[in-house]
Amino acid sequence: MSHGPRSGLYAVSSALLAMSRHLEVRDVLKTIVASARELLDAQYAALGVPDDHGGFAQFVVDGVSDAQWKAIGPLPRQHGILAAMLREARPERLADVREDPRFEGWPEAHPDMSDFLGLPIRDGDEIIGALFLANKLRPTEEHHPHPPGPGKDGACGFTEDDEELLTILAQHAAIALTNARLYERSRELTIAEERSRLAHELHDAVSQKLFSLRLTAQAAATLVDRDPSRAKGELQQVAALAAEATEELRAAVVELRPTALDEDGLVATLRTQIQVLDRAHTARVTFSSNGVRALPASQEEAMLRVSQEALHNALRHSGATRVAVILERRGPGAVLRVTDDGSGFDPTAIRSAGRHLGLVSMRDRASGVGGTLTVESAPGKGTMIEMEVPGG
Repeated sequence: MSHGPRSGLYAVSSALLAMSRHLEVRDVLKTIVASARELLDAQYAALGVPDDHGGFAQFVVDGVSDAQWKAIGPLPRQHGILAAMLREARPERLADVREDPRFEGWPEAHPDMSDFLGLPIRDGDEIIGALFLANKLRPTEEHHPHPPGPGKDGACGFTEDDEELLTILAQHAAIALTNARLYERSRELTIAEERSRLAHELHDAVSQKLFSLRLTAQAAATLVDRDPSRAKGELQQVAALAAEATEELRAAVVELRPTALDEDGLVATLRTQIQVLDRAHTARVTFSSNGVRALPASQEEAMLRVSQEALHNALRHSGATRVAVILERRGPGAVLRVTDDGSGFDPTAIRSAGRHLGLVSMRDRASGVGGTLTVESAPGKGTMIEMEVPGG
C-alpha cells in the first residue's frame, strides 16, 4: 500500500467523497486523476474517455503544467498500451513502459516516464475510460523524483497493493462518471422541456395578439370610408398590438437563446434579458449588481435559469407592477434576489401546479450546484426569491 502522507483509509474515503461531490463530467475526471496521483504517490496521472473514432473525447492529466500540456500537442490516439488497456480490459503494470514492445513513443515535449500502472474504467461491459499513473515516487524521493527507469531489481515501482487500490478507485470512478453523465443528460432534458414550455407560451401569447390585430385591422378597413375618425383609432390600436406582439416574440427568443455565458458572463446576460423584459411588460423590471466575480459555469447557468423562472412567475402570474433583480457578491460566491410587489402566495399551501413545479425546479437547480434557495411570500405581500451559490 502507498506510504505517502495521504495514505490510509481516511485518504481513500476523502478521495471517494470528492468524486461523488461533483456533477460536471470534467470536474469528476479532474478529481479522479488528482486523487489517484496523490494516493499512489505518482509523479503523473491521466484519464482518457474514448470517442468512437480511435481517439479520446476527453483527456485529463495531473502533474503536467498547462505550458507542458500545450507543448505536447493534440490529444493522444488510442494506440500502443492505451489501446491494449481499452481493448483487452485488463490492468497493465510495467517496470519501464519504454521497454514494452507495444510502446510507440511520444511527442518531443512529453515528459519521460518509466514505471507505469494503468487500468480501464468499466461500466458493466462498457469501457468508459482509461486511468493510468507513471513514475512512482520512492518514499525518500517524494520531493525529488527519481530519474526515469525501473526500480530496485528492475521491478515496477507500483506494487500489487497499488494496483488493488487503483482498482477500487476505478470502480468508484465509474459510478461517479456515470452519475455525472446522467446529470448532464437530465439537464439537457430540462432545457428541452423549458424550450417546449416557451414554445407553447410564445404560440399562445403571440397568436392572441395577432388574432386581435387581424380583427382590429378588419374593423379599420370597414370604417375607413364612413367613419375616418374611428378608423384612425382602430389603426392606432393595430400599431399598439403589433408592437406588443414584437416584444413578446423578442422576449421569448432571448429566453430561448440567452447570450453565451462563456462569452459575456452572468451580469451582462442578466442585464440584457431584463432590459428586454422591462420593455415587453407593463411592470417596471430593474436590475443591479454589486462586486460579483466570475463563477463556475454550472453556477452561472443555474442562476440564470432560476432568475428566468422567478421573473416568469412575477410577470405572468403575480400582477406585479415592480420587479427588482439584484445580484451581489457574498464571499467567494454570489446571491441572486428577485423581489416583486405582486399578489404573493402561501409557500406552504401552493394550489397552482405550475407555480409548484417552478419552485421545485428552482430548488433543484440551486441544490444541483451546491447552492441554496429561499422563498419568502404571503398573500398580498409580494414575493422574494433568493438563491446563493458558493463560488469556485
